This record gives sequence, C-alpha cells and structure tokens, in this order.
Amino acid sequence: MEIASLLLNIRKEVKLIFEGEGSGHDWWHIYRVTETAKSIALKENANLYLVELAALLHDLGDHKLFKEENAQEVLISKLLNKYDCSQNLITKVLQIVKSVSFKGANVTTNPILLEGKIVQDADRLDAIGAIGIARAFAFGGHHNRLLYHPDEKAELHNDFESYKKSKGNTINHFYEKLLLLKDRMQTTTGKELAKERHLVLETFLTQFYKEWEGKS
Repeated sequence: MEIASLLLNIRKEVKLIFEGEGSGHDWWHIYRVTETAKSIALKENANLYLVELAALLHDLGDHKLFKEENAQEVLISKLLNKYDCSQNLITKVLQIVKSVSFKGANVTTNPILLEGKIVQDADRLDAIGAIGIARAFAFGGHHNRLLYHPDEKAELHNDFESYKKSKGNTINHFYEKLLLLKDRMQTTTGKELAKERHLVLETFLTQFYKEWEGKS
C-alpha cells in the first residue's frame, strides 16, 4: 500500500477509536502530537513517514486507556497487519510507541531511534503549557481525583508500577511529571519548544496558590 494511503487509513481508524475519549487522551490529543512530531521531524531530518505513523498510534494500547495484557503490541500489530505492513515496520513502530510514555520521576525513558525521541517530545509537549494544564485537570476529573490537597505531598516514583497506581491530586501531578518534562526533552527542537510551555506551568501554579489562600 502507498504511504499516503496507509497514513490516511490509519488516521481514520485511530480517530474512530479515540474520538469520544474524555480523559485528555482523545483524537485531538493524537492529532496535535502528530502535527507537532511532523514539525519536529522536518527540523531534525528524521524519517517523516515513520514519525507520523508512530505518532498516530502512540496511544493505542496505552496502559491508561487499555487494560488488556500486552495491549500495545497486540492492537498495533493487528491494525498494521490489516494493511499488509512489513514486520520490520511494525517492529520499529512498536519500539517507538513503547518508549513514549512517562513512567515515573525516577525512571529513565530514552528512546533509541531519533523518530522515537521526536514522538516522545511531541507527546510531552502536549502535556505542558495551556493545553497540558487543561488535559491534567480533565484526566483528574475523569478519575475522580481532587484538584489539590495541601496535606498530600507529591511523590517522585521510583518505578512504573507505583507510578501507574498513583491516585494523587492533580496539582501534585505537576511536580510528579509535568514540571520535569522540559529538562527531559530529547531533541534540540523539543527543548526550545518546551521553554515557553514550562513557563506557563510555573505562572499557573503561582496564581493557583494565591487564589487557594484567598490572596488574589
């Protein structure tokens, strides 16, 4: 199948799966990540086709949304096999997708492929800035989490299992993940894009605490 046709079909399939998702991991998140990843790929001289395909599929089977064992490998392989993709391509896409997610403050996740670094950066850019803040509270609300509790301390998780099981309030999530992302960008372009969005997080928190104490 031609590259353009494959990407169009995958885009349609993914949109159908995620369109009604309400935790901030919906189709429009995938759309933004894909467009950002393509933009970074052009500047970093990466394989644009591989970047776009992996970005479109990066949340398919993600542990936050799918509870089945080995969901990423099963669902992505099934979808790409449907369009007669080579095993080599499927292997590369899975390698990228499995390295995208944040797995805890003290857990290293460094993709090997340049294309993986780009997709990871694009996904993390969508977790910070104004949209990142909106998504954080959408996710918290979706999972019945408190906005904030001053007696509940943030936890810097040492392993993926404890990070997955965390039920902390949304403001704590800023310290457990969002504020850490700027310094974990993998590409030069990603590092530059993260600076402004990181400042948005800091500005928001300053205002949040003022209002929490009734000072603003």
